[in-house]
Amino acid sequence: MATATAVSVGAPAQEPKKRTKKFNFPSAFTILFVITILAVAATWFVPAGSYSKLLYSAESNTLQVTNPEGEVSEVAATQEELDNLGVKIGIDEFTGGSITKAVSIPGTYENLPQNPMGLSDVTFSMVQGTIEGVDIIVFILVLGGLIGVVKASGAFESGLSALTRKTKGHEFILVFLVAILMVLGGTTCGLEEEAVAFYPILAPIFIAMGYDSIVTVGAIFMAGSIGTTYSTINPFSSVIASNAAGVVFTEGIEWRVFACIVGCIVIVLYLHWYCKKVKADPKFSYSYDDREDFKALWKIDDADTAQGVQKSFTWRKKVILLFFVSAFIIMVYGVMNLKWWFPAMAASFLAVAIICMFLAGCGKNGIGEKACVDAFSKGSSSLVAVALIIGLARGVNYVMNQGLISDTMLYASSNAVAGMSGPLFILMMMIIFFLLGFVVPSSSGLAVLSMPILAPLADTVGIPRWIIVCAYQWGQYAMLYIAPTGLIMATLQMLNMKYSHWLRFVWPMVLFTLVFGGTLLVIQTMMYSV
Repeated sequence: MATATAVSVGAPAQEPKKRTKKFNFPSAFTILFVITILAVAATWFVPAGSYSKLLYSAESNTLQVTNPEGEVSEVAATQEELDNLGVKIGIDEFTGGSITKAVSIPGTYENLPQNPMGLSDVTFSMVQGTIEGVDIIVFILVLGGLIGVVKASGAFESGLSALTRKTKGHEFILVFLVAILMVLGGTTCGLEEEAVAFYPILAPIFIAMGYDSIVTVGAIFMAGSIGTTYSTINPFSSVIASNAAGVVFTEGIEWRVFACIVGCIVIVLYLHWYCKKVKADPKFSYSYDDREDFKALWKIDDADTAQGVQKSFTWRKKVILLFFVSAFIIMVYGVMNLKWWFPAMAASFLAVAIICMFLAGCGKNGIGEKACVDAFSKGSSSLVAVALIIGLARGVNYVMNQGLISDTMLYASSNAVAGMSGPLFILMMMIIFFLLGFVVPSSSGLAVLSMPILAPLADTVGIPRWIIVCAYQWGQYAMLYIAPTGLIMATLQMLNMKYSHWLRFVWPMVLFTLVFGGTLLVIQTMMYSV
């Protein structure tokens, strides 16, 4: 017997509600995993090839030339030998230590037998990339441990409470100051990778001021990237690129200074507009969907800690916070004046962490030795995912280098602009550097690989080589704002922010950099062409 369905008379039948599935943008791990697979696949289709590479050996005081087949020969470290090789760089740049990475030798590109990567190389490259990035990974883990100790001491809570009371109604002043300092750090010393140290100290402050994760990344990463985009005396960008191009880095510096000032004004105004919108309506936030996760990760509780630490700003907490802040000041000084790199920075942060552990653990009101050690371990473990992201990103570059396709892309780029002249040539150069920024997301790495090949092209069209240096800076960094192979993925992982949310905020800055940079390049070409 058929079962009748009861329907109320006179009432229209209601259709069942359709469930709408919300698209979740992939995580940083998934994005890099997919890119690694694509890079492996590219090694099967992109022709293999390589330039001969030149490297200075301080031990033997010779120039070592490695040909595309891997054979190594040595020549005297003299200017005459460099000229014979067609490398228009002063020998002092090698012997003085300004150039420490292998330099491509113009006119030496050779096609090589295909060297396709396999499925096993997907995971192997991730491991190898992690090994190659061990210096920054150790630094991040030590940083996490230091943060864990300072949090456990209660110094963060008390210091943050005092700061928010003093900045009430003038919250943007701190964002403004941070952005200015990051621009200056970026344009003078390339303060970018080291900036990961600033997120843990500033994220809780920006949360307390009513801002979101976008403001945190914008004031630190974006502002620092603007500074490095328009580098003036940055040794890792404008200086090394100028050296590799065979020109003095002061050539064209007035254009870079002007561009840096304009870029600084633009990023500050953009941050002010966004901060004002978020303060007026928190739902305006581009990362509003992840606000709870972001707060759970970085928010400092107003309540007393589980260890019973008092909220009062005691002398112990003040001294701990003073040491914590001093660690960043010491780091900046070491990078700028002592040529520190990540091992030295990690050692200095570890020393500060040990001092803070003694201050927090000892004495009548201390939290104890075990609590300090546990806090350090917990803090380090919270940043393990960030450290692994860096290894995965470097793994992509490892695949392309081992598959012998990186130099092929550089060779194809040099051929692409052959025969062009004037504004079209320089705009194409900027686009080429934009694309190469994805393949080689290191400013110094791309400089020594590409400048000896691409800078001489300026001679063929009658423009100064320093204009190529500007095209390199403005093109590559427009890509590094968004390149998953660069630093941004580790940054987003640290703040638990989706890549799609970042893209929504950053695309106007990418467009600005390309349009503004392209306009300046065209003007330069028209003014200085022979």
